[in-house]
Amino acid sequence: MVVDGVDDEAVDRLFHALADATRRDILRRCVRGELSVSRLADDYPMSFAAVQKHVTVLERAGLVTKQRRGREQLVRTDPEAVDRARKALDELETAWRGRVDRMSRLLEEDTEPEADDTTEGPDR
Repeated sequence: MVVDGVDDEAVDRLFHALADATRRDILRRCVRGELSVSRLADDYPMSFAAVQKHVTVLERAGLVTKQRRGREQLVRTDPEAVDRARKALDELETAWRGRVDRMSRLLEEDTEPEADDTTEGPDR
């Protein structure tokens, strides 16, 4: 599947990044504004290094950008990347709806009574 010129590998990275609840939470929190990795780490029951790894996965997927400001690394959500994820899901939905519609039509055709060409009675 290619979404807006993004290949399958990039879409795989995108959905891999979104598959984790902590990463989705980081993404949501960074939509509201830049947060430092250390500030993000304060709110999770895991090490700073673990939060850094989550941020790196999000960054590789293109969902966030990091910018160094002094000693801090600031994380910001990239709204265009989130839009690409939405478009990829929309394409999948369209494909599946088409398949479901085709299956429904096939089932309707299969269950419709066939015309009976025979006539009952002793004359036949």
